[in-house]
Amino acid sequence: MDSSKREKNAGETGFALGRHMTVEFYDCDARILADAGKVEQIFLDAARESGATVIGSNFHEFQPQGVSGVVVISESHFAVHAWPEHDFAAVDLFTCGDKVDFDIAIRVIAGGLKSGQWIISSLMNRGIVGTNGVERRVPVIEGGDARYELSWESKFEQSRAHAISAAIDVYNCEVPQFASPEWQREFALRFVSRLWLTPVGEVRCDTGNPGVPAFEQQLKSGLLSWRLDLEHKTVYIDLFAAHYFDPREAAEFAIGEFRGRYYRLQPFVRQ
Repeated sequence: MDSSKREKNAGETGFALGRHMTVEFYDCDARILADAGKVEQIFLDAARESGATVIGSNFHEFQPQGVSGVVVISESHFAVHAWPEHDFAAVDLFTCGDKVDFDIAIRVIAGGLKSGQWIISSLMNRGIVGTNGVERRVPVIEGGDARYELSWESKFEQSRAHAISAAIDVYNCEVPQFASPEWQREFALRFVSRLWLTPVGEVRCDTGNPGVPAFEQQLKSGLLSWRLDLEHKTVYIDLFAAHYFDPREAAEFAIGEFRGRYYRLQPFVRQ
C-alpha cells in the first residue's frame, strides 16, 4: 500500500450503530444506593440533562438491599446495579445517536450518588457497519491471567485460605428491639447457628458505656463481636472464623435480625 493510501485510511471515520460505555462508581453514599426511588430520580436527571429523550424507567429494590434499574431512552438506555454494602454502583450508558453527552451524564450520576471516585472501565463501538453490513468483530475478553471469582466460597477455595472474616455495619435499626443484653445473647446463638459456627461459653457483655454497649461470643474456630450505637441506631459486627462462612449470608441475616434499613460489608479472605 502506498503512503497516500495509508494516509487516507488513517483519516477515515467508521460507522457504528451504537456507543456503549461502562462506568464504575466508587465510594458512593450507601443510603442513596439502597433507595430505589432516589437512584431512579438520579438516572432520570442524568438522561434528561445529557440530552437523551426519556421513554420510561423501571427500578427494583431488592431485599434486604440492592437496586437494579434501567432508564429507556429513545437513543437506547442507561442502566445500573448498586451494591450499598460496598458503596459501589456499576453503570451502563448506551446511545444510538450522537446527541447524548456521556460526560454530562457521568457528572450528574456521580453528584447524585455522592461518588468519591469513578472510572470508565470500557468504551465500545457496537454494531460496526462496513461495506458488507454489520461486521463480525472479535469481542474483547479478559486475558487468561485476569481471573475474578464471583463467589466468596470460590475465592476462599482458590486462594487456599486458612480463615475468613467480615466487618458488617447495619444502619437505621429498630432500637427497642435489640437494646437488652438478653436479646443480644439470643441473637448470638441464632447468628452462629445460621452460619454453622460453634459457640464456646457465654456471651460476654461490656455495658460500661450505656450508649454503646459491646458484646463478644467466643467460637470454636474464631470470634464474634459486635457493638451497638444506640444514639445512631447502628450495629457494628466483626466475625472471624478459621473455616468458610458466607459473608453475604451473615450480613443479610444481621440486617433482618436488627431490622436495619441498609448494611455495609467488608469481607476478608485470610491466608
